[in-house]
Amino acid sequence: MTDARPSTSLPPVRVVTDSTACLPPAAPGGATPLVVPLRVVAPDGEHREGVDLDPVAVAERIAAGELLTTSQPPPEDLAAAYRDAVRSGARAVVAVHLSGALSGTVGAAARAGQRAMVPVRVVDSRTVAMGLGFAAQAAAACAAAGADAAHVAERAAQVARAGRTLFLVDSLDHLRRGGRLSAGAAALGTALGVRPLLEIRDGRIQTVQRVRTRAAALDRLVTLAVEHAAGCAAPAVAVHHLGAEDRAADVAQRLAGELGVAPVVTPVSAVLGAHAGPGALAVVVTDVGGHAH
Repeated sequence: MTDARPSTSLPPVRVVTDSTACLPPAAPGGATPLVVPLRVVAPDGEHREGVDLDPVAVAERIAAGELLTTSQPPPEDLAAAYRDAVRSGARAVVAVHLSGALSGTVGAAARAGQRAMVPVRVVDSRTVAMGLGFAAQAAAACAAAGADAAHVAERAAQVARAGRTLFLVDSLDHLRRGGRLSAGAAALGTALGVRPLLEIRDGRIQTVQRVRTRAAALDRLVTLAVEHAAGCAAPAVAVHHLGAEDRAADVAQRLAGELGVAPVVTPVSAVLGAHAGPGALAVVVTDVGGHAH
């Protein structure tokens, strides 16, 4: 949690998000969202991602054969974030979270918001990773500029809607076991020996295309990201990975060359990594332009 001491420099509307946003380290300031950790459930207990467990540890545990599951934050953790916001001077909270079709976090945020001391607007981003992170950052920038809660929430939804989140995994088994991908879809990919290119569409994981080789899949990933960026007034780009740092750096370099935009590069969050598995690689492109506070 963040420092809860009152500060007149913080905006009256505070933005809260969750750890699946995969936000890069940020300089202190009022435009930084508060982050509530989700949980990774392992044989030795429950761990708060980013606090007790990081993506590297997740990859190591999966490689060692541990079966990991995940859990939304308990409402009391969200309520604590809202109290922190109030103690720092907030008169309203905008809570922007990962897709409600993939997690119960949105529902938990709504329940916690009903008991908060200030109004809480909950935004289902219908996405994950920096698709969520860019939305939370844009909302926090609006809040820092003095916008009201309705405007801040709409800005979060606008940036989330404008994004496309594409990803590749080395194995579909983790998504199947976690219930994020149907057994039929996972079996089809395995039987055909293909590498499905996946995306978050309408809040759920769906197949975009099946590609035979990793190299071809990476090429297609870059091509689709560049095509989406072409329709953006001001594209924001992120690359995520779990144990695939070299591939992520290569993809980021290719995207920077094509788009003239330096991508944010971060490990995928521990919770997302538990579902995607080691070797996962994702690209997020969204439009952060065309907006006045």
